[in-house]
Amino acid sequence: MKAAAAGFLRETERGGTVAAASLAALRQDLAALERLAAGRGPEQLKAADIRGFVVAENRRGLAPASLRRMLSSWRKFFGHLADQGLIAANPATGVRAPRAPRTLVKALSPDEARQLLEAGGADGALARRDLALLETAYSSALRVSELVGLDCGDLDWNEHTLTVRHGKGGKQRVVPLGAKAAAALRAWLDVRPQLGGKPAGPLFINRRGGRLTARSVQLRIKASAQRAGLAGDVTPHMLRHSCAS
Repeated sequence: MKAAAAGFLRETERGGTVAAASLAALRQDLAALERLAAGRGPEQLKAADIRGFVVAENRRGLAPASLRRMLSSWRKFFGHLADQGLIAANPATGVRAPRAPRTLVKALSPDEARQLLEAGGADGALARRDLALLETAYSSALRVSELVGLDCGDLDWNEHTLTVRHGKGGKQRVVPLGAKAAAALRAWLDVRPQLGGKPAGPLFINRRGGRLTARSVQLRIKASAQRAGLAGDVTPHMLRHSCAS
């Protein structure tokens, strides 16, 4: 096993298309395979051996992502040997790493959401903008990229809707706009010209009149959460999840 693994590493290095970090990971994964083989040749390893090793490593605490990478390296190694006729079949084919547990995004409770929306800041155009941001994100469950991509023309006051033109996958959709969000947006639009906002330009702008960035929105929401006394890191995605919940 050791000689076959060393030969595969040499050929991979000679190819010159694999980054140094990837080579180091491959070397580590092949070392793990040598431990599994325990002196046996690659032709002696079966799928059951590999599956058992993966289960044992998972129980020992090795992360599913690391196990997926290890199995990928092993498939490439055994595939290389199979192409050379040194083994009859690839024993790593069909062996899968365990799935990582899904972590649920925390949602704000109704009371926490109200605290956030009522926290406010110093009076002025920027405070109105931040409230409009928060109300719109919470009311319409927008992604932060969709929020900053809104233009003034995307508002339909008659239907109380927003047209999202920069949605995930480039898809366009129309979303409802709640009464409180609509009121906050009207208050913001009244003072938006003070920052140099043009009638047909971005809906949410910075103090220089340019389109607000996703990073700026994240910071504004974090600042509002701190003023509201909310524990933890409140993010735009939490507002989206809170609306959906």
